[in-house]
Amino acid sequence: MTHTASQVYFGMNPMWVATCLLLVTYALIMTEKVNRAIIALLGAGAMVIIGVMDQHEALRGVDWNTLGLLAGMMILVSISRRSGMFQYVAVCAAQWAKAHPAGILLLLQITTAILSSLLDNVTTVLLVVPVTLAITKQLDVPPYPFLFAEIFASNIGGTATLIGDPPNILIGSQVGLSFNDFVFHLTPVILVVMIVQAIAVHMIWGRKMHATPEAEARVMAMSANDTIEDWLLLKQSLAVLTVVMLGFIFARQLRLEPATIAMVGAAILMLLDNWAHSSEKAAHNVHQTFSDVEWITIFFFIGLFIVVHGVEVGGLLTLLANKLVAATGGNMAHTGYAILWASAVLSAFVDNIPFVATMIPLIKTMAPSFGGADQIQPLWWCLSLGACLGGNGTLIGASANLTVAGIGDRNGVPFKFLTYTLYAFPLMLLSVAISQVYVWWRYF
Repeated sequence: MTHTASQVYFGMNPMWVATCLLLVTYALIMTEKVNRAIIALLGAGAMVIIGVMDQHEALRGVDWNTLGLLAGMMILVSISRRSGMFQYVAVCAAQWAKAHPAGILLLLQITTAILSSLLDNVTTVLLVVPVTLAITKQLDVPPYPFLFAEIFASNIGGTATLIGDPPNILIGSQVGLSFNDFVFHLTPVILVVMIVQAIAVHMIWGRKMHATPEAEARVMAMSANDTIEDWLLLKQSLAVLTVVMLGFIFARQLRLEPATIAMVGAAILMLLDNWAHSSEKAAHNVHQTFSDVEWITIFFFIGLFIVVHGVEVGGLLTLLANKLVAATGGNMAHTGYAILWASAVLSAFVDNIPFVATMIPLIKTMAPSFGGADQIQPLWWCLSLGACLGGNGTLIGASANLTVAGIGDRNGVPFKFLTYTLYAFPLMLLSVAISQVYVWWRYF
């Protein structure tokens, strides 16, 4: 859809107006001076007020399936977390490693990666990091290597599935890729990347870690069962989460969208949670559950969808797509590699959520050049791998990074941008190099 310059105030070119608004929005988000949801909503409002598009067209750009999936999963996690199941898993992981620091470091990475593939990575680190800090305190070992490794594991594990990382949620929803598609195409390379990552972390930190016998005994004395606060809720949560995961797997056969599955699952678990309590307690739980939904993230997405749609309406994305196809000579493999590496490097310095939201319509406009939408599926896997793994490169690359850094700073574990980057950026480039070998071998 195109708009003429006369629809924009003062006869300005809608493409350049939309582009300027996008750049200003991104620049303000990166400064972190004002909450990013506020900036995104202001940018969206400016797109409409200045005349790049009207309100009806702006709302067409909002992906409600993505928002429903995010909200539903947030509700499920909020209720499940109250049972104590996630803390139970972390304590068990420490004890399975016999309280040896290197073993705990490995198992907490594996735990974080698995949880991140089933939950979103921010939620995962919010659950795992406090337990990690408690365990490292008992062992009297430096917590920084553990937190660093969990950042990497959360972003790597989240890359493996549709629901693990917000960029994948965006790609899956807007392109029509299923939960099974992501598992089939991305999980194999993610397993390799995770193994290499774990080896690298062990070589840098793990092999040098030691704890006293007394400290190890303290961790082994911790009771995993004591972390379970509500056994009935635990059983209910596990049952509903299992059904929801099965729903994602068989979504196509059921002819259901991910948002429907997540929201219905959330509603059922809320109902079960309410039945188990008095009306006063039930009302409190409902308010608490909805308070736990990350409304900042939800409204950030709404504003971002509208801003990006404005750029799409203005015509910039079509222009850029044609330029990229021309620069790569119309070669699918070269285009895929360009998307993979550009996504990785840029996502290290720009939040990967707005970046992916911008890239999706850009890649869609390339479809005619490569024979149709069915022919460009490898480009989506390049985008996902680049954006999700690239987010590990710096502290500002992904939301999980900043979340862990914030918790660390509050607990006396400083996260310096440069220190983190010196370790993280080379490891990120290594994971992307592995991904390039994989996409070359499998698709090109």
